[in-house]
Amino acid sequence: MLRTAGELKGVTIQATDGDIGSVQDLYFDDHSWTVRYLVVDTGTWLPGRQVLISPFAFRAVSGASRLQTTLTKDQIENSPSIDTDRPVNRQREIEYSRYYGYPYYWVGPYRWGEVAYPSTPDLAYAGVPVTPLQPNKVEEEMLARERESVNPNLRSARDVMGYYIQATDGDLGHVEDFLVDDETWAIRYIIVDTRNWLPGRKVLVSPEWIQRVSWEDSKVYVDLSKRHIEAAPEFDSSVPLAREHEELLYDHLGRPKYWKREPRRKP
Repeated sequence: MLRTAGELKGVTIQATDGDIGSVQDLYFDDHSWTVRYLVVDTGTWLPGRQVLISPFAFRAVSGASRLQTTLTKDQIENSPSIDTDRPVNRQREIEYSRYYGYPYYWVGPYRWGEVAYPSTPDLAYAGVPVTPLQPNKVEEEMLARERESVNPNLRSARDVMGYYIQATDGDLGHVEDFLVDDETWAIRYIIVDTRNWLPGRKVLVSPEWIQRVSWEDSKVYVDLSKRHIEAAPEFDSSVPLAREHEELLYDHLGRPKYWKREPRRKP
């Protein structure tokens, strides 16, 4: 199921022993455009603190208005501190993954490392350990590369909303929201508001069609022309996105369909 980032904001997050707070933001990586963490404001439970919750922590979430985790309040309270006012670097992510026993999503052939979907059944099926992880050579080399680069690899969905979208032949509009697959947690589409060009019309652009992003200029460049976008199926945000709409969009643009090449979820 595809849900907007806007829909996820404010959703209550539950521990196994009670509510912990509500979603304030999503952090996604700027390579695969996958949501890696939900930023949760803990409200009156832990005043003044925000925590990161990985999709690895969730039970089934499709269509849920409250997201239930497999974590206890004590686990969350004692988790490594993350300063959400600054970029989350890889070293912090390693500490976080070790603490919870999650596999490193950046090591392996799939969207979530050794697995395609971030859930306990998939981990067990793949034989991935769910006990605290230990440093290895890959991790050490990756940390060395991280220290050499000042560019963060995690982005705030809230911050990217409003970015300009640039076609090959001009301005398309700006980022209004994102459509997130709540099984893989991939950002499947950017919802583009074309009000300055096609008033009242919204269109979908897949991150796979991005040529580059200028984070400094808050601009996303896509390898599509305005003509192609103008003739593409219009997106109606009041109606859940159907696969038929996706079929029409991909056929119109002549692009390969993600659902035909990604691993299917095992029952």
